[in-house]
Amino acid sequence: MAVEAELNPVGVFDSGVGGLSVLRAIRQQLPDEAMIYVADQAHVPYGPRPLEQVRLFSEEITRFLLSQGCKIIVVACNTASASALHSLRQTFPQVPFVGMEPAVKPAAETSRSGVVGVLATPATFQGALYASVIERFARGVTVLQHTCPGLVAQIEAGDLASQKTRSILEEALLPMLDQGIDTVVLGCTHYPFVIPLIEEISGPGVRVIDPAPAVARQVERLLKERILRSMQLVSGGLQVFTTGEPASLAGMLPELLGEASPVEQLRWVGERLVVAR
Repeated sequence: MAVEAELNPVGVFDSGVGGLSVLRAIRQQLPDEAMIYVADQAHVPYGPRPLEQVRLFSEEITRFLLSQGCKIIVVACNTASASALHSLRQTFPQVPFVGMEPAVKPAAETSRSGVVGVLATPATFQGALYASVIERFARGVTVLQHTCPGLVAQIEAGDLASQKTRSILEEALLPMLDQGIDTVVLGCTHYPFVIPLIEEISGPGVRVIDPAPAVARQVERLLKERILRSMQLVSGGLQVFTTGEPASLAGMLPELLGEASPVEQLRWVGERLVVAR
């Protein structure tokens, strides 16, 4: 790759604000890398949507990020990873991709009780990726699942600690706790934003696994492997786009990402994604 590619941005996308948990970890791991984030809030949540539809969204967002010069694409969405990661790698074979995989392996390896809970969207549970992870890594471990209906919408609204949000999590977690879980796997990138509430409900004896730091390390590994790592000595810039309401997302960035940024508007025109000017 040309030396100039080192300065090209890292592209990250999700259906909404969930991928900010991954972007935050990548910003901490690679502070000198420029980054572009796309939130497809016009279509959030992806979880209940047909897999083929999510694939089409993911391919077009990838094309947009590549048009902006991105050197690596992070699919910071478990549903999009389950639905589209394989086809994205086939469609764009020269592009390095990093996706989300439910952290069942570390959960199974470290569980003392042999009972693990996974919180994820329906599409993630239905995908071949999740089935493969369970088959490979969960033998001898009981895996309990819950889709937490409504939780993504609560987080998209910035409602991280209300009684409604707590009730959604209690409905998922209390039956799991009764069955002896000692580990909770977060299989949706939105869910790390309610880790304090999950820990409060679950108690100190339950480990909560956020996959974002491992994803950030994988991004760094691939950039080094492909000689694409930025050699800048200054902090990398950040561009944020949404297909939803820019002002609303901009208002959430300081709390969810830990930094402020302008947010630009993208629009879907048929199946094409264009910058609104």
